[in-house]
Parts: sequence; structure tokens; C-alpha cells
Amino acid sequence: MADSTVPFPNPPEKQTTYDRRDAITDGLIDMLKPTVEEIDDRVKTVRESQVELRQQIDSLADDLCLISESQTIPVDLESYVKKLNNSRRRVMLVNNILQNVQERLTKLYNNVSKETARRKAQLDPPSSGRPK
Repeated sequence: MADSTVPFPNPPEKQTTYDRRDAITDGLIDMLKPTVEEIDDRVKTVRESQVELRQQIDSLADDLCLISESQTIPVDLESYVKKLNNSRRRVMLVNNILQNVQERLTKLYNNVSKETARRKAQLDPPSSGRPK
């Protein structure tokens, strides 16, 4: 009796369809991977600049508060401090959005890498003791 777990070879037309599909998939993955990497790098750079901007805003707000407290001339700096605090809040919001985007890009990059490795493993059968 024949073993039912042995796979039957695919008909040639079905194999050609899978080969084309694999080639298209590999092409898309190879095309998307550099773009995802570049976007991820740019998001990291923007996040770093956002953190630096937030630190500068905090420093400026503290300086304005000190100047306002030490001033004997009645200059209303409170409105500027409020504007800076509002700007800081916006920067933090943008930073959170960028962090979410970067996490999504990282997941996408990981999925692309896994899919590429899987496709290569399918195309390159493991060598069975043959020298390289």
C-alpha cells in the first residue's frame, strides 16, 4: 500500500504558476525592502530631532519663567510660556505618532525579512552533505 503522505508532483502548468508567483513576490519584496529601510532610518532621525526640539523648548520655557520671576518691569511673558508649552505638547504628540510609525515599519521590515528568508529557503533546497 502506498504512503498517503508523499506529495504528488505538481503538474507543469501549476508549477509554472507558482514559479511566476514566487518571482513576482520576490521582486516585490526586493523592491520594498530598501524603501522600508530608508523610511525607518528617516523616522529615527526625525524622532531624534523631535526629542532635541522638546528639550530646547523645555529649556527655553524654564528660562522665560526665570526671567519673568526676576523682572521688575511688568512684561507679560506668561503668554509666551503658554505658547511654548503648547508647542512642546504638539512636539510630544508628533513624537508619539512617529514612534508608532517606526514600530509599524519595524514590524513590516521584519515581516519582509522573514518572507524573503522563507522564499529563499523554498528556492534553495538545503544541501544534503554536499561540499560547498
